[in-house]
Amino acid sequence: MDTRRSSTLRRARGGLLGQASAGPARPGWPRAGAARAQALGVAHPACATLPDRGCRHALVDRNENARLFACEQGITGRFDRIVPTLQEIADLGRGADFVARAQDRARTRLGFELPVPVLERAWVRGPDMGALYAHAVFAALAGAVAQFGERVREELAAGQGWDALLVDCGFHAMNVSACADGRLKGLFPYILRIPSASLVKRSAFAGTMFDVEEDVHHWERAELRRYREGFPVTADGQTRYLKVAVYHGSSLDPAHQGCAAHGSNERAATEAALERLYEFRRAIENTFCCGAATDILLIGVDTDTDAIRVHVPDAHGDVSAYRFIDNAALYRQTLHLDADRARLAVYEAIRAASATDGWGKGEGMPHDGMRRLIATLLINNMSEIEYVGEHHGGWYGDMGHGERFINVGDGFPEVQVRNIAYYARLDTVEEATADLDVGVKIFTHLNVERGLPIPMALHYHYNEQVPGSRARVESKIRRIAEGIRARYATLTRDGFLYLHGSVQSGAPGSALEEVVLT
Repeated sequence: MDTRRSSTLRRARGGLLGQASAGPARPGWPRAGAARAQALGVAHPACATLPDRGCRHALVDRNENARLFACEQGITGRFDRIVPTLQEIADLGRGADFVARAQDRARTRLGFELPVPVLERAWVRGPDMGALYAHAVFAALAGAVAQFGERVREELAAGQGWDALLVDCGFHAMNVSACADGRLKGLFPYILRIPSASLVKRSAFAGTMFDVEEDVHHWERAELRRYREGFPVTADGQTRYLKVAVYHGSSLDPAHQGCAAHGSNERAATEAALERLYEFRRAIENTFCCGAATDILLIGVDTDTDAIRVHVPDAHGDVSAYRFIDNAALYRQTLHLDADRARLAVYEAIRAASATDGWGKGEGMPHDGMRRLIATLLINNMSEIEYVGEHHGGWYGDMGHGERFINVGDGFPEVQVRNIAYYARLDTVEEATADLDVGVKIFTHLNVERGLPIPMALHYHYNEQVPGSRARVESKIRRIAEGIRARYATLTRDGFLYLHGSVQSGAPGSALEEVVLT
């Protein structure tokens, strides 16, 4: 008898598959965070009446909130149905009709079928729940990508508007690096409300520790396009390259639910992200002289409420950890105002932050374009604060990690929802060991300790206009898969690591194409 697999099955039945409450809280569990806040005696920082009743701010886009909620429910629902369905399948027994009954449950509850060979082997030692779970996660991911591909294409029009805003604010490119934590997976569509746009580059790294050298190459490519194509403005235009770093913390449990890469020390996370921004700016200036204009911006996110903190640069573009606008407080202070007066109050908050004394003292206000961009981000985030208030009681129920899979390589633009995935951007395993190790540590607690494997989706885009691009990307995925299996050999050997490969063309909303991993 295969005692190792039997032990795994028993742990799975007694863990995530044995009782729904054993798993981490999911976005589908509203009010759990609100209940915790009430138990701690903590008032909501933006709306004092939460969770009993919500607030209504004049600057909030409620139509967009409704659309985003439907998107969240559509994506997370696919994953939230997996465990209850597999629980039912685990209890079906091993009769002659087991395969047919299991497939019927899967089709009805999940919308797809389970792998027949795995089901057919169930009569020997029972269902291999680890294999079924991993298959279901990857199938749910593929379904979500297909369902919301059209949404990505629809965002292009909004993205053109964002590009126009950036240029109008004096920026020809915006490069945003956030922490890889799954609670920031919805950073762009939800927290900041930034659509897919040509001028926006996105990346994620554990602890927001982005690769300075790689970002210098991104800067070089952006500048080359200005010289070669005049895109989005010619090289003699008085515009700047904007680099943004996003860190995070927890207001309800700062000592345990902050950034894992910095030991839940928010001050360390803030200072590390800020130091990386300055390293990037110094790298550009030292390499290309002082005429290579770059701006930097630091943003913090409270992952319990999604309220942001924007660190306002001074007139020289310098940023301080102690000079910022707390958007939860700004929402509360402007709640009684009409739309016009609320917008004026947002700009007044920027002016007031620029006048900060003491450790946060700077030299003057940022340029007009930076002020307008900051105001736009603050106003956008007010809609998110109200979104969390309306749909989650003010605080997310999944305070900690609750990711469904690890996303290695390129992100899935169609699937950008809080805690849907831990993201590790890499080209080689060796250069991203820190990011991968953090993700595996998180999933060791989320899944392995409960008897379930770690689903890891290896995904990259290829350029259909470049001959041989797809084949080279497929080869890269297989090479990375070999490196991951070697690094986590014990997890692989014990059946606790499942890899899935896929590619997409560069066109927004393109179909997901599976890559077979041997």
